Amino acid sequence: QVQLVESGGGLVQAGGSLRVSCAASGRTFSNYAMGWFRQAPGKEREFVACINWSGESTDYADSVKGRFTMSRDNAKNTVYLQMNSLKFEDTAVYYCAASQWFGEGFEYEYWGQGTQVTVSS
Repeated sequence: QVQLVESGGGLVQAGGSLRVSCAASGRTFSNYAMGWFRQAPGKEREFVACINWSGESTDYADSVKGRFTMSRDNAKNTVYLQMNSLKFEDTAVYYCAASQWFGEGFEYEYWGQGTQVTVSS
């Protein structure tokens, strides 16, 4: 089992920045690729970003590419999502998730409870 707890969400003005974090506990964190997903009200959950086990490879949704940066610190069992140039449409609950495989299309076995990010226009 892997337990994931997100933090760092909040209210920010459009054009601003925010960093959300996800702390992991349980099984060896560095064995898992990690992903960020988000779900806006009335919409399906969508992929945002993912990172491989070492942190050397990342992938992003087109909608956030160039604005968001995902990173991880295996010594701290934590992943981060730095969000810059935030837009109103980035408003959503952000979830982190763990997978045995790196990439958007693979199964993510473990999920956090989510953290709310609200961007005011």
